[in-house]
Amino acid sequence: MNFTLRVWRQNGPVSPGEFEVHEVADIDPDASFLEMLDVLNERLISGGSEPVAFDSDCREGICGACSLTIDGVPHGPGQATTCQVFMREFDDGSTISIEPFRNSAFPVLRDLVVDRSAFDRIIEAGGFISVGSGPKPEPNATPIHPATQQSAMDASICIGCGACVAACPNGAAMLFTGAKVTHLNVLPQGEPERHHRARAMVRQMDDEGFGGCTNTGECQQVCPQKISIKVIGELNREYRLAILEKLRRRRGPLRPQ
Repeated sequence: MNFTLRVWRQNGPVSPGEFEVHEVADIDPDASFLEMLDVLNERLISGGSEPVAFDSDCREGICGACSLTIDGVPHGPGQATTCQVFMREFDDGSTISIEPFRNSAFPVLRDLVVDRSAFDRIIEAGGFISVGSGPKPEPNATPIHPATQQSAMDASICIGCGACVAACPNGAAMLFTGAKVTHLNVLPQGEPERHHRARAMVRQMDDEGFGGCTNTGECQQVCPQKISIKVIGELNREYRLAILEKLRRRRGPLRPQ
């Protein structure tokens, strides 16, 4: 298969970028999109040119590091990670545009590589459960309803790839933050820090410069883990409860008249 590639090239976050056009020929239809980029880079290096910088790690659809926008769709066609997109999904001879994820909170480091450490800082703000050292209770001593367990698991599968942010017309990170808050807050182990977690993670999300959610649903459509936007509703609910709890503590216990 033969393709014309329009690849975004950029030296750094403050440098101007532009598309470069490259022709690739004799690509195996069963090659993944990243393998096709490997072929392109081998040819560029052989010709004395700089290879195209892009992220990848597991190449098995697990980690989400391979975050590219292909023909305007985060990760490309098929609601899968980029490494699980195969060249047979494109028409032979077609032109393919390849860009980094576009969001002010994800600055471009080089070419197709963006800095997604904003997600890490949201997790650091409250996406954890604090535990002390020493003996722990028997796990089965805390029964959890199957529906609660399923809700937590459905949210915890978020891999933090950032496709939801890249697809959102507002650049919101509500699907990511909602998934991280939900999967801890619905479990008994997350109850002690429940209100702090919701406030802290939403505050950090806003501080990072992500936009606001208007429920367009684009995030759900491109999520490779198929996380439902219901976690956004859960996040809104948890945040409101956290604000009410904060106000209650400020006012103190009600006193009889």
